[in-house]
Amino acid sequence: MLSNAFKALACPLDGGPLTQAEGVWCCTVGHSFDIAKQGYVNLLPVQNKRSNDPGDSKAMVAARQRFLNAGCYQPVAEAVRHAALSGASGNETLSCLDAGCGEGYYLRQLASTALQIPLALIGLDISKWAVMAAAKQDHQQEQNRQQEQGHQPGQDRRHAATWVVGSNANLPVLSATLDRLLCMFGFPVMSEFARALKPGGLLLQVEAGSNHLRELREIIYPTLKPERNAEPSVPEGFSLQATDTIRYPLTLNDKDSIADLLTMTPHLYRASTEGRERAAALETLTVSVDVRLITWIKNT
Repeated sequence: MLSNAFKALACPLDGGPLTQAEGVWCCTVGHSFDIAKQGYVNLLPVQNKRSNDPGDSKAMVAARQRFLNAGCYQPVAEAVRHAALSGASGNETLSCLDAGCGEGYYLRQLASTALQIPLALIGLDISKWAVMAAAKQDHQQEQNRQQEQGHQPGQDRRHAATWVVGSNANLPVLSATLDRLLCMFGFPVMSEFARALKPGGLLLQVEAGSNHLRELREIIYPTLKPERNAEPSVPEGFSLQATDTIRYPLTLNDKDSIADLLTMTPHLYRASTEGRERAAALETLTVSVDVRLITWIKNT
């Protein structure tokens, strides 16, 4: 099953619809945004940046890419895929945005297993390094697919995503155009998510549970803060559909994998020098993966 391109982008300056032509996205007012050679578009205005290089660093993105591509969070991706495709059919295109997509792992996992569901995918992240990595991997996978299966002239790409540098605080998509929205360990902006989703659309929010990576945290911190186990409050415009928990032990058998896990998380910067040194001395580490998947439905 082939996908449709995501076409419901909005101008980050005036909110009007963007159209693509000859390597740019442009709106009717005249604002234009070039598509980079790597295949992504930057829709984060300078005035909306809090720093010159916001979001995850190049090193964090590379570490997360290695860690996720090794399959360490595959059960999480499978749970998200199952929830995202719930109720979908092959008769209509499903529009899905990953808000805080990182290097695109979860969108690629969704696309690779949804072979009978036409998808229009968009990955958005505030880090240009993350979006560049996502676009590059997407392009490489498409080249590999064409080499393996042969490419027919005029054939569309299979589940190709639109990759965008942008902010969750001002999603550059038109209102009520999304069927699914993913927020994976990210920073949810529920008012924007409610605006962008269609009535009846699903928001899939993944967040760390109380024991997530606890063994690593016990090594790098002198003490752990008390965990909050309160049920999630229902955001305005949504109803709670389901809450699921994914738990399993994960064993990392080499220093590089342990270093990647630490580097891809905020714990790298929160830990003391001594804590980072204790982690760097480890040869093997078994940690608990403990995440909560909350499925919200946009009210009609």
